[in-house]
Amino acid sequence: MPIQYYIYLSLTLFSIGIIGVLTRRNAIIVFMCIELMLNSVNLLLVAFSKMHLAFATANDKLATTVGTDGQLFVFFIMVVAAAEVSVGLAIIVMLYRNTHSVDINFLNRLKN
Repeated sequence: MPIQYYIYLSLTLFSIGIIGVLTRRNAIIVFMCIELMLNSVNLLLVAFSKMHLAFATANDKLATTVGTDGQLFVFFIMVVAAAEVSVGLAIIVMLYRNTHSVDINFLNRLKN
């Protein structure tokens, strides 16, 4: 499959995530859109890693570890995303306990 399909799909997912973050007021939906953006970057990293591996094996028959860098980055992004979700959901739970809403406009009340 050509790399352009992966790029178009990743760009579409990232755009949907940005639109969701900018237009939605529900904190849970905002976190889901951030996760969608992170997963679109993961898809692109894996696609470029696969393309780099295919290019390296076509030119050099001994290149066996080429192409794992993108997959390692994806692993670290997934770990950071899991940590972000756990902290974000804890904040949302505390926000809901105090205001009985998950609307992010209520976060301005935390300044006082």
